[in-house]
Amino acid sequence: MPRRARRDPDDWSRSAHHAAGDPVSRVAVVGGGASPEHEVSLASAAGVAGALRAAGHEVVELTVGGDGSWHGEGIAGLADAVAVLASCAAVFPALHGVHGEDGTLAALCDLVGVPCIGSPLAAGALAMDKWATKLVAAAVGVRTADGVLLTRGTPYSFSGTVVVKPVTAGSSHGVALVGAAAELGPALEAAFDLDDRVLVEEVIIGREIDVAVLGRPSGARVVAPALEVVRDGIFDTEAKYGGSADFRIPAVLDDAERKGLEDAAVAMYDALGCGGVARIDFFLTDDGPVLNEVNTMPGFTRESQVPKMFAAAGTSYAELLDLLVHDVLAP
Repeated sequence: MPRRARRDPDDWSRSAHHAAGDPVSRVAVVGGGASPEHEVSLASAAGVAGALRAAGHEVVELTVGGDGSWHGEGIAGLADAVAVLASCAAVFPALHGVHGEDGTLAALCDLVGVPCIGSPLAAGALAMDKWATKLVAAAVGVRTADGVLLTRGTPYSFSGTVVVKPVTAGSSHGVALVGAAAELGPALEAAFDLDDRVLVEEVIIGREIDVAVLGRPSGARVVAPALEVVRDGIFDTEAKYGGSADFRIPAVLDDAERKGLEDAAVAMYDALGCGGVARIDFFLTDDGPVLNEVNTMPGFTRESQVPKMFAAAGTSYAELLDLLVHDVLAP
């Protein structure tokens, strides 16, 4: 069973699959998106759609093109897509990055009046904004790396090695490790190509540990076994999606380390107002966990971190997705 944090989950022991005679839910799965994470999102959407069909749901697949246009069977634009969304019992937003994970799709679902699986608008927007996330973390006593927020034209100098990252980009797009003054300008330009605001942070030395938190309708919080990312240097886009990632599940942790990570993860989940499943990423240092970022729509292929973490607890990919549908439809 997944490890619990703060409150016992309600009825987690039941199978997430439909019981015989249960009505089939019509679920819209939305993938793609107008962000650099378009292809990753398509992969997540394809995996989610297949697993939900295997769990017995009727699945309607919609795709958002790189230009923001909507596509699918019988869909010629946004108006048609809205009508399709309104015909569904729930929407699974497998859209990573801006115009998806940032709460945009959750807001559209709210306007349409259809339940959206995952985090609501405010949580998506806050978590996608790495600077805002740092401010929330500070308010609830969760450590983050020291950093500064830059806009174009902001004077800045540094000593030592720093990490440069766009404030709202995901999947490590635009992230660079800068160790020399000559590297700073190009790194900032690459980051500013993706966002009008850029975060420059100190480098944190520690183990990279991911924690997945699932919120249940009762208010319970379920934490899956933690995952360690073993890598040299930054866990960049190529490492994440090039097949070379080394995931260790469960991460080898003592009781104090595990509790510190789980408490910090649940604190961030609650403070941001997350829903469904969120992945909270940390660096585990000698002084405890340091928050890296919060992902309200993490990768969701069968081989992605979150499904692997729950699978290590005995909850299959299809069961996890089916549970998310049941939870969002719970009265």
